[in-house]
Amino acid sequence: MSMFFIVQKKLLSENMNRFSQLPEFEKEFSKLSRKYSSLFEDLKKLEKLLSTYPVGVGINFVTIYHSPEAKIVKARLACKSLKNRSIRVIYAYHDDSTTFVHIEIYYKGDKENENQERIKRYLKTLK
Repeated sequence: MSMFFIVQKKLLSENMNRFSQLPEFEKEFSKLSRKYSSLFEDLKKLEKLLSTYPVGVGINFVTIYHSPEAKIVKARLACKSLKNRSIRVIYAYHDDSTTFVHIEIYYKGDKENENQERIKRYLKTLK
């Protein structure tokens, strides 16, 4: 395993108290981060923004599901490696515990829309 991925895992674990990831997200993130080297740094910037504005600010954030348990948000993530073209990040925000769960990440050029079935499976785990 390269030093980059060891440091990356360590930094991810430092923020684990507020941010977690579904296994599918981890796999997609790993694949995309090999392709787009700035992705890890870009995601950290998004997480820093979400610490202040949990459901985002502006037109780059759309709440696609809202319930007392969680809000599911689709965010456009500007990726430096893509010359600021967008990667999409789907995440859940739990207001009661102030935690986030990354559900899905994808490049808009590779995939048109989010995986609705994955979101439904995640919401079923909340009940």
